[in-house]
Amino acid sequence: MGTLHLGVLGSGAGSNMQSIVDAIAAGTLDAEVSLVLADWPDAKILDRAARHNIPHRYLDCAPFKTKLEGEAEDACIRLLKEAGVDTVVLAGFMRIVKPKLLAAFPNRVLNIHPALLPAFPGVHSWTQALDYGCKVAGVTVHFVDAGTDSGPIIVQKAVPVLEDDTPETLHARIQVQEHLAYPEALRILAKGNYRLEGRRVRILP
Repeated sequence: MGTLHLGVLGSGAGSNMQSIVDAIAAGTLDAEVSLVLADWPDAKILDRAARHNIPHRYLDCAPFKTKLEGEAEDACIRLLKEAGVDTVVLAGFMRIVKPKLLAAFPNRVLNIHPALLPAFPGVHSWTQALDYGCKVAGVTVHFVDAGTDSGPIIVQKAVPVLEDDTPETLHARIQVQEHLAYPEALRILAKGNYRLEGRRVRILP
Protein backbone atom coordinates (compact mmCIF):
# COMPACT_ATOMS: atom_id res chain seq x y z
CA MET A 1 0.00 0.00 0.00
CA GLY A 2 2.77 2.45 0.90
CA THR A 3 2.71 5.61 2.97
CA LEU A 4 -0.68 6.45 4.46
CA HIS A 5 -1.84 10.04 4.30
CA LEU A 6 -4.00 10.42 7.37
CA GLY A 7 -6.77 12.84 8.16
CA VAL A 8 -7.57 12.82 11.87
CA LEU A 9 -10.97 13.90 13.21
CA GLY A 10 -11.17 14.53 16.94
CA SER A 11 -13.14 16.24 19.67
CA GLY A 12 -10.92 15.98 22.74
CA ALA A 13 -7.37 15.71 24.01
CA GLY A 14 -5.96 13.79 21.05
CA SER A 15 -4.02 11.11 22.93
CA ASN A 16 -4.75 8.54 20.22
CA MET A 17 -3.49 10.94 17.57
CA GLN A 18 -0.37 11.38 19.69
CA SER A 19 0.23 7.63 19.70
CA ILE A 20 0.05 7.66 15.90
CA VAL A 21 2.44 10.62 15.65
CA ASP A 22 4.83 8.86 18.03
CA ALA A 23 4.74 5.66 15.97
CA ILE A 24 5.51 7.63 12.82
CA ALA A 25 8.42 9.40 14.54
CA ALA A 26 9.76 6.07 15.80
CA GLY A 27 9.75 4.65 12.29
CA THR A 28 7.27 1.90 13.12
CA LEU A 29 4.41 3.29 11.01
CA ASP A 30 4.71 4.34 7.37
CA ALA A 31 2.33 7.28 7.45
CA GLU A 32 2.02 11.02 7.77
CA VAL A 33 -0.72 13.05 9.40
CA SER A 34 -1.81 15.40 6.63
CA LEU A 35 -4.62 17.22 8.44
CA VAL A 36 -6.31 17.38 11.84
CA LEU A 37 -9.90 18.60 12.13
CA ALA A 38 -11.74 19.19 15.41
CA ASP A 39 -15.39 20.01 16.01
CA TRP A 40 -14.61 22.11 19.09
CA PRO A 41 -12.54 25.29 18.70
CA ASP A 42 -10.72 24.70 22.00
CA ALA A 43 -10.15 20.95 21.56
CA LYS A 44 -6.71 20.00 22.86
CA ILE A 45 -6.10 17.86 19.78
CA LEU A 46 -5.62 21.13 17.86
CA ASP A 47 -2.90 22.17 20.32
CA ARG A 48 -1.16 18.83 19.84
CA ALA A 49 -1.29 19.23 16.08
CA ALA A 50 0.18 22.73 16.34
CA ARG A 51 3.07 21.47 18.49
CA HIS A 52 3.92 18.94 15.78
CA ASN A 53 3.48 21.44 12.92
CA ILE A 54 0.58 19.43 11.52
CA PRO A 55 -2.02 21.39 9.50
CA HIS A 56 -5.13 21.74 11.62
CA ARG A 57 -8.36 23.65 11.86
CA TYR A 58 -11.69 23.90 13.61
CA LEU A 59 -14.67 22.47 11.73
CA ASP A 60 -17.94 24.19 12.62
CA CYS A 61 -20.57 21.44 12.64
CA ALA A 62 -23.58 23.59 13.59
CA PRO A 63 -26.52 23.22 13.71
CA PHE A 64 -25.95 19.52 14.41
CA LYS A 65 -24.77 18.46 17.88
CA THR A 66 -24.17 14.73 17.47
CA LYS A 67 -23.52 14.11 13.77
CA LEU A 68 -21.39 15.30 10.87
CA GLU A 69 -23.79 16.24 8.12
CA GLY A 70 -24.81 18.99 5.72
CA GLU A 71 -22.40 21.84 4.99
CA ALA A 72 -19.96 20.66 7.65
CA GLU A 73 -19.73 17.23 6.07
CA ASP A 74 -19.16 18.78 2.64
CA ALA A 75 -16.45 21.04 4.06
CA CYS A 76 -14.84 18.11 5.86
CA ILE A 77 -14.63 16.03 2.69
CA ARG A 78 -13.28 18.98 0.70
CA LEU A 79 -10.59 19.78 3.27
CA LEU A 80 -9.51 16.15 3.55
CA LYS A 81 -9.31 15.75 -0.22
CA GLU A 82 -7.40 19.02 -0.62
CA ALA A 83 -4.88 17.79 1.96
CA GLY A 84 -4.31 14.58 0.00
CA VAL A 85 -5.81 12.36 2.69
CA ASP A 86 -6.42 8.72 1.74
CA THR A 87 -7.32 7.33 5.18
CA VAL A 88 -9.57 8.97 7.78
CA VAL A 89 -8.89 8.29 11.46
CA LEU A 90 -11.60 9.01 14.03
CA ALA A 91 -9.76 9.73 17.27
CA GLY A 92 -12.27 10.54 19.97
CA PHE A 93 -14.56 12.18 17.41
CA MET A 94 -17.88 12.44 19.22
CA ARG A 95 -20.10 12.64 16.17
CA ILE A 96 -21.80 10.10 13.95
CA VAL A 97 -20.33 10.18 10.47
CA LYS A 98 -22.75 9.81 7.60
CA PRO A 99 -22.75 7.86 4.31
CA LYS A 100 -21.44 10.77 2.23
CA LEU A 101 -18.10 10.80 4.06
CA LEU A 102 -17.91 7.00 4.00
CA ALA A 103 -18.54 7.02 0.24
CA ALA A 104 -15.77 9.59 -0.26
CA PHE A 105 -13.29 7.27 1.51
CA PRO A 106 -14.64 3.74 0.92
CA ASN A 107 -13.29 1.24 3.46
CA ARG A 108 -10.76 3.88 4.54
CA VAL A 109 -12.46 5.37 7.61
CA LEU A 110 -11.32 3.88 10.93
CA ASN A 111 -12.58 4.27 14.47
CA ILE A 112 -11.34 3.13 17.86
CA HIS A 113 -13.77 2.04 20.56
CA PRO A 114 -12.97 1.28 24.22
CA ALA A 115 -14.68 -2.12 24.34
CA LEU A 116 -14.45 -5.54 22.76
CA LEU A 117 -17.10 -5.03 20.11
CA PRO A 118 -19.79 -6.09 19.48
CA ALA A 119 -20.16 -5.79 23.26
CA PHE A 120 -20.98 -2.36 24.66
CA PRO A 121 -21.24 -0.01 21.69
CA GLY A 122 -21.93 3.64 22.35
CA VAL A 123 -20.64 5.86 25.15
CA HIS A 124 -18.97 5.01 28.48
CA SER A 125 -18.43 1.41 27.44
CA TRP A 126 -15.91 0.77 30.24
CA THR A 127 -18.59 1.66 32.78
CA GLN A 128 -21.02 -0.61 30.95
CA ALA A 129 -18.50 -3.45 31.20
CA LEU A 130 -18.04 -2.92 34.94
CA ASP A 131 -21.77 -2.67 35.58
CA TYR A 132 -22.33 -5.90 33.65
CA GLY A 133 -19.75 -7.73 35.73
CA CYS A 134 -17.34 -8.47 32.89
CA LYS A 135 -14.03 -10.12 33.71
CA VAL A 136 -12.42 -8.80 30.52
CA ALA A 137 -12.80 -5.43 28.79
CA GLY A 138 -10.73 -4.05 25.96
CA VAL A 139 -10.41 -1.98 22.82
CA THR A 140 -11.40 -2.40 19.17
CA VAL A 141 -10.17 -0.69 16.01
CA HIS A 142 -12.64 -1.15 13.18
CA PHE A 143 -13.67 0.12 9.79
CA VAL A 144 -16.60 2.51 10.03
CA ASP A 145 -19.88 1.62 8.38
CA ALA A 146 -23.36 3.14 8.49
CA GLY A 147 -24.08 1.69 11.94
CA THR A 148 -22.82 2.67 15.38
CA ASP A 149 -19.56 0.92 16.31
CA SER A 150 -20.59 -1.89 13.97
CA GLY A 151 -17.98 -2.04 11.18
CA PRO A 152 -15.55 -4.89 10.43
CA ILE A 153 -12.95 -5.39 13.16
CA ILE A 154 -9.26 -4.88 12.37
CA VAL A 155 -7.56 -5.16 15.78
CA GLN A 156 -8.73 -5.98 19.30
CA LYS A 157 -6.83 -5.97 22.59
CA ALA A 158 -8.13 -7.39 25.85
CA VAL A 159 -7.83 -5.70 29.24
CA PRO A 160 -8.53 -7.77 32.39
CA VAL A 161 -11.03 -6.26 34.80
CA LEU A 162 -9.58 -6.19 38.31
CA GLU A 163 -11.66 -6.81 41.41
CA ASP A 164 -11.06 -3.30 42.74
CA ASP A 165 -11.46 -1.49 39.41
CA THR A 166 -13.39 1.74 39.18
CA PRO A 167 -14.53 3.24 35.89
CA GLU A 168 -11.53 5.57 36.07
CA THR A 169 -8.89 2.89 36.67
CA LEU A 170 -10.30 0.56 34.04
CA HIS A 171 -10.55 3.35 31.49
CA ALA A 172 -6.93 4.34 32.13
CA ARG A 173 -5.70 0.81 31.39
CA ILE A 174 -7.90 0.59 28.30
CA GLN A 175 -6.34 3.81 27.02
CA VAL A 176 -2.87 2.27 27.29
CA GLN A 177 -4.02 -0.47 24.92
CA GLU A 178 -5.73 2.05 22.63
CA HIS A 179 -2.39 3.71 22.07
CA LEU A 180 -0.96 0.38 20.92
CA ALA A 181 -3.95 -0.76 18.90
CA TYR A 182 -4.40 2.24 16.60
CA PRO A 183 -0.84 2.24 15.23
CA GLU A 184 -1.06 -1.55 14.87
CA ALA A 185 -4.23 -1.30 12.78
CA LEU A 186 -2.74 1.44 10.63
CA ARG A 187 0.38 -0.66 10.04
CA ILE A 188 -1.87 -3.36 8.60
CA LEU A 189 -3.39 -0.83 6.21
CA ALA A 190 0.00 0.59 5.27
CA LYS A 191 1.38 -2.87 4.48
CA GLY A 192 -1.79 -3.82 2.62
CA ASN A 193 -1.61 -7.36 4.00
CA TYR A 194 -5.32 -7.77 4.63
CA ARG A 195 -8.46 -8.68 2.76
CA LEU A 196 -11.97 -7.53 3.63
CA GLU A 197 -14.38 -10.45 3.33
CA GLY A 198 -17.83 -9.32 4.39
CA ARG A 199 -17.56 -8.64 8.11
CA ARG A 200 -14.17 -10.29 8.43
CA VAL A 201 -10.85 -8.52 8.02
CA ARG A 202 -8.50 -11.35 7.11
CA ILE A 203 -4.85 -10.57 7.93
CA LEU A 204 -2.53 -12.07 5.33
CA PRO A 205 1.09 -13.25 5.77
